[in-house]
Amino acid sequence: MAPVREAILVVDEEPEVRRYLKMALGCLPYQVQTAENVWEAVDRLKGQPSDEFALILLNIDSAQSDAIDALRDIREVNPSLPIIVLSGTPAPGMIVSAMKNGATDFLATPLADEDLTKAISRVLKGKINPNPVRARSAVPCGQAFIGKSAGMAAIGAIIGQVGWSEAPILIQGETGSGKEVIAREVHANSRRAKKSFFKLNCAALPSELVESELFGYEKGAFTGAFQRKPGIFEAANGGTILLDEIGDMDVRLQAKLLQVLQDHEFQRIGGKETIKVDVRVIAATHRDLEAHIEEGKFREDLYYRLNVVNLVVPPLRERREDIAGLTDFLLSKHLKPGDPTPSITPELRAAMANWSWPGNVRELENFVRKLLIFQDSAIMLADLADRTRRRERATAVPIGVPVSHRLLEAVPDPSAAQPIPVLEQVTVANRRAEAEAILAALNTTRWNRKHAAVLLNVDYKALLYKMKKLNLDRNRPADEEVDLAAETETTPPVARTAAMAC
Repeated sequence: MAPVREAILVVDEEPEVRRYLKMALGCLPYQVQTAENVWEAVDRLKGQPSDEFALILLNIDSAQSDAIDALRDIREVNPSLPIIVLSGTPAPGMIVSAMKNGATDFLATPLADEDLTKAISRVLKGKINPNPVRARSAVPCGQAFIGKSAGMAAIGAIIGQVGWSEAPILIQGETGSGKEVIAREVHANSRRAKKSFFKLNCAALPSELVESELFGYEKGAFTGAFQRKPGIFEAANGGTILLDEIGDMDVRLQAKLLQVLQDHEFQRIGGKETIKVDVRVIAATHRDLEAHIEEGKFREDLYYRLNVVNLVVPPLRERREDIAGLTDFLLSKHLKPGDPTPSITPELRAAMANWSWPGNVRELENFVRKLLIFQDSAIMLADLADRTRRRERATAVPIGVPVSHRLLEAVPDPSAAQPIPVLEQVTVANRRAEAEAILAALNTTRWNRKHAAVLLNVDYKALLYKMKKLNLDRNRPADEEVDLAAETETTPPVARTAAMAC
């Protein structure tokens, strides 16, 4: 007796596509039925037993917003039926909407028949959770989700909806806000939970080392490569990789990462063997990637490949109602057996709730560890008061204003012996403050750009680039004499030419 073939319902407005999919899947061990649109599919499901179909293939495009909404109707009729959404115009917003409204997986078309059959096989074999309702009810219980804030509750709900899928996730937020914790929650709520979780900080290593860590290398690929070394992508096969600080990844390496995300294959450095992998990539950054794209520092195609689901982690100052719960959790985390539990007075609790925590959860954790050492609320109150005074001296903007809305530290009087503010990357809205900081350093050094670069703690060529970008040479006093000899004495020939050209 021949085995019963599993039934697949293909939903597509194009008759040619329906015929092709019916023919292609009919050659495999599947029984294929078709529907012209979502509403016909809903009617078909209402008139059939709940287990009549094993899977729905739904083809939509970005113009069919009502089709996304109709996914809810399918879920109402059959909450556990897997749905693979196909689309030739996979806009990030549409992908997120599809996943939120009940899609089990999302595939961009055109795609090879092999990729489609693999996706179907994964779903039918249970490698992707076929019950989105059950997945959505899974409430993350880790450190990041302690508290009552609406922002973190929303992130927890999204993780419950998309954690079990294969969609890439981009996590954005300030340093120390808990991006890695959220990435681990995504992994824990996925079908890969029992597999490996790897993290690589792209800002902590030179680009060459980042490449070798990710993709590995063959023996003799470069000096010091005495034996073959597998990379993180190989080691994490079947699991999850967190690419922390993705905004600091070298543009050349971004192209290679994009190829892996698209083709699920790569070659080791110095190797010719093509290695296929099944890895979910989660990216995290505190950078403004859209601004990086405009500046040519980040590939736009990689951004949209990573940004299928976007999670923006609110800073701790915007979820103050979570501070008390996080404090108690961190106390229990770092309290050693037998050590006394410090008592936190109401005055200290209030001061902690009022402090802006510019270092976010990481700063709070360090504060709790210090509390465990001193065991004295009065000392910690004085510590917070000292932090407040230092912060108020550093900026005229009241404590609690988001970092993106503050200027740099006040520009010092060139005639006074005051430190020059450190030059750092700022958003477009703060370029005025950046220009003032550079001008202060230039005025202090009588427009000796070499010395100004030292004061600003930046590379000399980087300062020249910034000056050109901000049109600061136009502000040079006409009667100001610049000591070019001093400026070029220790400057390499290439940089020296660039300096004179300015």
